[in-house]
Amino acid sequence: MPKHHALLAATLVAWIVSTPALADTKVVIRVEKDKPMASETAKPPFKGKRASVDVAILLDTSNSMDGLISQAKSQLWTIVQQFAKAKKDGQTPVLRVALFEYGNTRLPASEGYIRQVVPLTDDLDKLSESLFGLTTSGGDEYCGQVIQEAVKRLDWSKEPNGYKAIFIAGNEPFSQGSVDYHGACKQAIEKGIVVNTIHCGTSQEGIAGGWQEGAKLAEGEFFNIDQDRTVVQIDCPQDKIIIKLNAELNQTYLWYGSQSEQKSYAANQVAQDENAAAAGGEIASSRAIAKASSAYSNRSRDLIDSYSEDRGIISRVKSEELPKELQSLGPQEREAYVQKMAAKRAEIQKQINQLAAEREQFLTKERARLANTAASKTFGDAAVVTIQKQLTKAGFEAETSANK
Repeated sequence: MPKHHALLAATLVAWIVSTPALADTKVVIRVEKDKPMASETAKPPFKGKRASVDVAILLDTSNSMDGLISQAKSQLWTIVQQFAKAKKDGQTPVLRVALFEYGNTRLPASEGYIRQVVPLTDDLDKLSESLFGLTTSGGDEYCGQVIQEAVKRLDWSKEPNGYKAIFIAGNEPFSQGSVDYHGACKQAIEKGIVVNTIHCGTSQEGIAGGWQEGAKLAEGEFFNIDQDRTVVQIDCPQDKIIIKLNAELNQTYLWYGSQSEQKSYAANQVAQDENAAAAGGEIASSRAIAKASSAYSNRSRDLIDSYSEDRGIISRVKSEELPKELQSLGPQEREAYVQKMAAKRAEIQKQINQLAAEREQFLTKERARLANTAASKTFGDAAVVTIQKQLTKAGFEAETSANK
C-alpha cells in the first residue's frame, strides 16, 4: 500500500475510534491500486487489418515562400517513404494526405486567404500534381484559421490506434488573424490530431512568434528551417537502374473506371514521374522507391491494388469499365491475368527495394560526409525526424535516424 494511502487509512480509523457514535462501527477499507492518468493509458489493441495514418500539410504560399514550396516538392517522396517503413501488426498503414495553402492574395480574403487544395486522399499522384501546381503571392498568414479549417473540414479517421497529424509551415507570427491559435490547437489535440509547427526563420523568431507554443498546445514538435536552402541532391549509382525499373513498373498498372478516368490515372502517374525527374535524379529515384512500397496504393483505381484487398472486385467492375485487355476475357481468365500482372509487379518492386537498400547505405555514408556543410534543416528534414518519433510513440514499428 502506498504511504499516502496508509496515512489516510490510519487517520480515518483514529477519527472513527475517537468518535463515540461511531466507536462500535465495523470499518472495511479497500484501497485500489493507483490508476494512470487518462493521457497515460495505453491505446486499445489494434484489431484492424491496416492502421490508419492521416496527415495534413499546411503550406504558407505567400511571396517569400518559393523556397519552402520547392523543398516540399523535392522531398515529398522521401516523406512518403517514412510511412512505407512503418508497420503495425506487421502491416503498412493506410496513408492519406491532405494539402492546404494559406497566406496567398490570390485566394479570397473573406475565406482568410485559405484553400483546401486536396482533401485527405490515398491518391499520392493527385497530391503530387497539386503540390507542383502551387504558386506564391503576397498575403496575410492566418495560422489559427487554417489549423481550424483543417481540423473541421477533413474527414479524419476514427481509428483510435492510428496517427493523425498536421504539419504547418510558414514565417509570420502564429498569432495573425481573427482565429486564436490557442483554441485551434486545443481543438486539434482534443480530436487526437497532433500539430507540428515548422517556422521558416530563426528559432528565436519562431519562439517569439508563437510557433513553439502552438506545437506544445497540440503535443507536437517545433522546428525552425531555412526555407531558402537548396536541397542537396546526391547522385547514387543505383538511381539510373531504379528509374528504368520504374518505367517497367508503370506498365503493370490496370486502371479501371470510365475511359476518361483510366486515361487520366495513367497520364498523371507518368506526369508525376516527369515532375520528379525534372526536380532531379535523386528525387525521381525516391519517387520510384515510394511507388515500390505498400504506402503507394491505387485502391479503387488500379485492379491489382484493389484485388490485393478485395478478391471480388474484378467481378463487380462493369465490363466497359475494365482495362481493354480484360474486356474480351471470361471471369476466370480475367482473374488469371490480374494475378499474372500482380506477380510481375511484385518482382519489379522486389528489384527496386533491393537496390533501394544498397542506395540507402551509399546515402548514409555521403550524408555523413556532407553533414558539416548542411547544418540548417529543410522542410523534409523536419518532417522526417518528427514522423519517425511520433509513429513510434503511436505504437508503430518505425525506422528512426538512430537505428538506420
